[in-house]
Amino acid sequence: MGKYGEKAGKKVQRAMHEMHEGTLRSGRSGKKVTSRKQAIAIGLSEARQEGGKVPRKSDSSHSRSSHR
Repeated sequence: MGKYGEKAGKKVQRAMHEMHEGTLRSGRSGKKVTSRKQAIAIGLSEARQEGGKVPRKSDSSHSRSSHR
């Protein structure tokens, strides 16, 4: 997990586990999380809140194409 700290890795792992058990819920709406990407995002945001080493934007979330 190169650029992510250990805390981030642990949080994502826990979020994935909860998702598989069907107990992971998203923030405000409280809907059940079913997508792997959502589980990772939730884990990372929790780690970020606790001061874990998490870069702000991941490569997957913004397009690589340069706009001129």
